[in-house]
Amino acid sequence: MIKPDASSLFSIRSADDFEKTALAFFRFQMASNAIYRDYCRLLRCNPEKVECIEEIPFMPVEFFKNGVVVASNETPEAVFSSSGTTGHQTSRHYVTDLQLYIRSFTEGFQYFYGKPENYCILALLPSYFERNGSSLVFMADRLIKISGHLDSGFYLDNMKALSEKLLALKERRQPVILLGVTYALLDLAETFPIHFPELIIMETGGMKGRRREMVRHEVHQQLMQAFGTAAIHSEYGMTELLSQAYSKANGIFFCPPWMKILIRDTNDPLSLVGHGKTGGINIIDLANLNSCSFIAVQDLGKTSADGSFEVLGRFDHSQVRGCNLLVN
Repeated sequence: MIKPDASSLFSIRSADDFEKTALAFFRFQMASNAIYRDYCRLLRCNPEKVECIEEIPFMPVEFFKNGVVVASNETPEAVFSSSGTTGHQTSRHYVTDLQLYIRSFTEGFQYFYGKPENYCILALLPSYFERNGSSLVFMADRLIKISGHLDSGFYLDNMKALSEKLLALKERRQPVILLGVTYALLDLAETFPIHFPELIIMETGGMKGRRREMVRHEVHQQLMQAFGTAAIHSEYGMTELLSQAYSKANGIFFCPPWMKILIRDTNDPLSLVGHGKTGGINIIDLANLNSCSFIAVQDLGKTSADGSFEVLGRFDHSQVRGCNLLVN
């Protein structure tokens, strides 16, 4: 089967465009991705009879732990792995087109925040930076380089140096984005609070076992109080995706035009529920053309008619990992 043009996903301007592109990507992946094809066949799915995105099967995200999920014979240019926890097998995402990933996260960032060149981008991601294979570190590193700002860069555990850098940037009235893993942002807030109302604080990744688990509202309140900001931003992504959703306040996320969230029934995973109802999150990420664009994850959430969604927690006994946000 002829492979769809990957660049078509960045031309999506309407719901009809999204549906047409998603159906084309689905049929390609059914033909080219052996793991996804076998899963769909077990569900007795005939791709010729699938006429809308609601009829597309969503592959459980756990399949990335047990096999090579690819829709191409091309050699992978990178293999990203999840952080995992002790005793748990990690997911592995084999990426055969790094330029597609780069275009997805750069255009996604620009869709919500404008050009990276407009910011000094600081990344406080110690638990990610200390291991190999983090897609989040890859993304942050590329955005830092694109920003071109001399002060953009990574920080590990040197909170004092980061605090001094933030103070200097505040004095120069430089727009700053501080992307940080949640527990490290809280460490910074406790040891070096700074009144910096214009600072964009973007949290991701959770506690990673470093601090007690907290609800999102409590985390955001502590960070807002420490830095004097009106809201806390958040990033929603994971190893198995090549796109990210962003929240600018209150844990309300929006997707770029080539990404969409659907909610499945918690009692019938093959059925979907409507807006405002809580269920399992299904993700369509069309940037995953070369792996699988239709993934059922273990997060619980709900959608709204305006296209936004919330992450409300995780299924019982499921592993907390990736870049998902905290329970409300």
